[in-house]
Amino acid sequence: MATIDVTRMSSKGQVIIPARMRYGMKKGQPFVVIRNKSQIILKKADDFDSNISEDLKFAERTEKALKAYQKGKPTPKSKEAFLAELDTW
Repeated sequence: MATIDVTRMSSKGQVIIPARMRYGMKKGQPFVVIRNKSQIILKKADDFDSNISEDLKFAERTEKALKAYQKGKPTPKSKEAFLAELDTW
């Protein structure tokens, strides 16, 4: 399951990755930054070639769900349907 946190951009354009999101990362770690419409995807450079299309699909589903939630129209699902869909992510 995805971990979600909130951060802000500094006046210098720097974004801090929250501490609880940094596991498996080290100082100087190179990243690839991908912009897809209103989404920013940050991916470790050594993982870039693998699963990029899955990352973009996940980002699109996340954005769609967020927009529905903000409009007060979340998509109701049974626990079983949710878990089955989660397995495809």
